[in-house]
Amino acid sequence: MSEQHTQHTPRSLIVTFYGAYGRAAPGPVAVAELVRLLAPVGVDAPSVRSSVSRLKRRGLLVPDRTASGAAGYALSPDARQLLEDGDRRIYWPWASRREGSGGGAGWVLAVFSVPEAERSKRHVLRSRLAGLGFGTAAPGVWIAPAHLYEETRHTLARLHLTSYVDLFRGEHLGFTPTAEAVSRWWDLASLAKQHEAFLDRHEPVLRAWQSRPDTPAPDAYHDYLLALDSWRHLPYADPGLPSALLPEGWPGGRAAEVFRGLDERLREAGRGFVSTAGPLR
Repeated sequence: MSEQHTQHTPRSLIVTFYGAYGRAAPGPVAVAELVRLLAPVGVDAPSVRSSVSRLKRRGLLVPDRTASGAAGYALSPDARQLLEDGDRRIYWPWASRREGSGGGAGWVLAVFSVPEAERSKRHVLRSRLAGLGFGTAAPGVWIAPAHLYEETRHTLARLHLTSYVDLFRGEHLGFTPTAEAVSRWWDLASLAKQHEAFLDRHEPVLRAWQSRPDTPAPDAYHDYLLALDSWRHLPYADPGLPSALLPEGWPGGRAAEVFRGLDERLREAGRGFVSTAGPLR
């Protein structure tokens, strides 16, 4: 699940919390629990409430009462689908994505045409395709690795945009070498900087954990939620291009390994902090 990212905004952290822990709750998560669980990462109560309201307006959270009668929020079906799609990106082994396994080799093309009278939908289409990791091959022609096909279908259907788009799967046959073409379709320099920023911020955190014998739940929760909030946007910006098409020394693989190390060490330990006050409901 991705949205335009400013590091660690309250709304982004709430989405990250639901993706990591909140969706496992047997019912809606109480607002008071959201306030408690977002405080360790610097989100105050008014920011939680205003961000939850915005997520409700976007149709991602649904107001409901917990088993004890407290006000709370559950994920909408659309939000659950977004999180499930996001799981395949965030937790799918990086090497599998790079070599195209699991989704088929080659490319998926999105070709769209929007009438001038509905040009606002043109902007939505462009922003959604870019948010899925598509590059621009030509005006109105967007391209991505073929393993993004199913998620692209889900997203366009959810947004009722399928009548404007045709999807194709195929190979790049020339005339420019594919690696050179890829450097036109995506801003690889910008993507590399995003990976390097993640490494600058979170590689020292992993090294610190590797030198610790214990894994206290509050510390694990704090560091994992921030790492996941930083990481989950990167597999959308970087669509998992094959290694042979990337510049030498590409930092994406190392960034993925750092996240994987933090995930393995911290995610389950952090769950202990989430459950310290009992079930989320």
